[in-house]
Amino acid sequence: MSQHHASHQGQDQQGHDHGQNQQGHAHGQNQHNQQSHDHSPGHHHDGTHPDWSEMALLLERQAEIASPAYTEAAAWLGTLAPVHGVRRVLDIGSGPGVVTSLLAEAFPVAETVAVDGSPELLVRARDRAEARGLGARVSTLHAELPEAIGILGEADLVWAGNSLHHIGDQRAALAEFAGLLRPGGLIALVEGGLPTRHLPWHIGIGRPGLEARLDAAHAYWFGEMRAGLPGSVDEPDDWRALLTDAGLTPAGTRTFLTDVPAPVSPVVRELAVSHYQRFREGFGDRIDADDRKTLDRLLDPADEKSLHHRTDLFHLTARTVHTARKG
Repeated sequence: MSQHHASHQGQDQQGHDHGQNQQGHAHGQNQHNQQSHDHSPGHHHDGTHPDWSEMALLLERQAEIASPAYTEAAAWLGTLAPVHGVRRVLDIGSGPGVVTSLLAEAFPVAETVAVDGSPELLVRARDRAEARGLGARVSTLHAELPEAIGILGEADLVWAGNSLHHIGDQRAALAEFAGLLRPGGLIALVEGGLPTRHLPWHIGIGRPGLEARLDAAHAYWFGEMRAGLPGSVDEPDDWRALLTDAGLTPAGTRTFLTDVPAPVSPVVRELAVSHYQRFREGFGDRIDADDRKTLDRLLDPADEKSLHHRTDLFHLTARTVHTARKG
C-alpha cells in the first residue's frame, strides 16, 4: 500500500467506504483498515498524507459504530479456524486498532499485530489495546505496503480490511499475503459490500435520489484512484478466483450488516455530517449545481432540513468478508 496508509477498515462507499468508514487501513500502505477507513476524496489517495490528528477520532468512531458487525465477523472466523490454535494474527491496515482489539478478544491466546502506515494511528491502536486489558498480547508494526509485506512475519490469521484495493497490483499483493500464512492458516479479506446509506430517497429538498448520484460520482473517482496507484493493474474483483490463484482454498464468504435506524445518536449524526462534508469538498466538480445546492443545505446548521436537525437520518451499510485457507 504504498502511497496510502494502512488504515481503512472503516468504510468506503461502494462497499469500500472511502468516504466514511471501520476500522482503519494500510494506505500506502499508507492504508487504513475498518475498521474504519474511508475512501472519499479527501482521504489522500494522491500520495499526500492526511492530517491524522483530525482523522483519527473520526476513524475510531466509524469503527466503533461498526463494531457489532466486526465482532460477529470475528466470531465467524472462530468457526473456521481453531480459536486456541491461532497463535498470531495480522491486522493489515489496522488504522486506530478498533478491529485489532476485537480480533485479540476473539482469539485469546494469539499475539495480534496492528499493521499500518500511520505511526499516529498505531499509537491509538496501542492505547486502545491497553485500555481493554489487551496490551500484553497486542503489538504494532509500522509498515508501508506492499514494499514491507516481507517484514510482517508468519501468521495463523491474516485480516485485510479494505486495504487490498489500495495496492496497485492486488493479485500480486494477495499472493504475498498468502505467503504469510502458516499451514492451515486463514485469510479474511474485507472487500466490497454495499454503499453506506444515511438518507431516504426523497428528502424534501433537491431532486430525489441524491445518494445514488453521489454513489455514481464516487464510483468514477474510485476508478481513477485505482488507476493512479503505483503499479496499478486492471483486475476484476473476483475475490474467490484471486484467492484460489494465490494457492488458497476458499473457506466461505459472508456479509455483515451495520444498521443504526433513526433517530440516531449525536455521534452517528456527527459522522454523517463529516461524510457529506467530504463529498461536498471532494466531489464539488463531479456533481451538478442542483446537487451541490442540496449538499450545502444539508450541511447548513441553520437550515431546518439539514443533517443537524433531520429526524430521518440513519446509518446502514454492509461489509463482505471473503475467507480462504492455506494447505
